Amino acid sequence: MNIAGIIELVIMLPTGIAFLVLGMLLWKKQKISLIHDYHHSHVQAQDVKAYTRLWGIGLLIMGIGSCLTGIIDIVFHTEAGWIVFIIGFAIGFLIGNKAQKNYNDSWFS
Repeated sequence: MNIAGIIELVIMLPTGIAFLVLGMLLWKKQKISLIHDYHHSHVQAQDVKAYTRLWGIGLLIMGIGSCLTGIIDIVFHTEAGWIVFIIGFAIGFLIGNKAQKNYNDSWFS
């Protein structure tokens, strides 16, 4: 194992776990307060469940991508895990963006 791979794992695994925890809290517990007030200021009470579900799923996907990045790179001694990170982060961002557009009018409303 190389030192760069270990450092990457030490950074990416806890980051991924944090995204996973936040995603679960948003999705399953509907903790909308975890999102900045500005980003959920126009979400109607009846839409909170759908909004937090989408955001939670988006964060879970980002978390999975982050965890897999560190694991893939240290196991296979490659930087290919970063492709998984980029894909996971992009998909998670697009899901969050969908939540913003559908339930909060837009990112900048």
